[in-house]
Amino acid sequence: MALMHNAMLTTFDNPYDPFEQFSLWFLFDMQKGYNSCGAYLGRIAKVSDQFSQEENEREVELAIDEIVKNDFLNIYRKVTKAMPEKEAS
Repeated sequence: MALMHNAMLTTFDNPYDPFEQFSLWFLFDMQKGYNSCGAYLGRIAKVSDQFSQEENEREVELAIDEIVKNDFLNIYRKVTKAMPEKEAS
């Protein structure tokens, strides 16, 4: 089985793992006023109901890469987690 990864956008000062501690991560992110996975990522990612889940995930990762690349304040970080690829049924 091949390995894939999921990507998420976080900030340099968020001590929580967005994959394993999402609620704590999200609360910290919102309290700091970043709203990383909502308004900001939502404006950049070109997702659609017309796309498959894999296509939307790829678009989100491209948006994360763009945000990190253009982050002149050096606030944002991309974090990834290896995930087993879904087996074809």
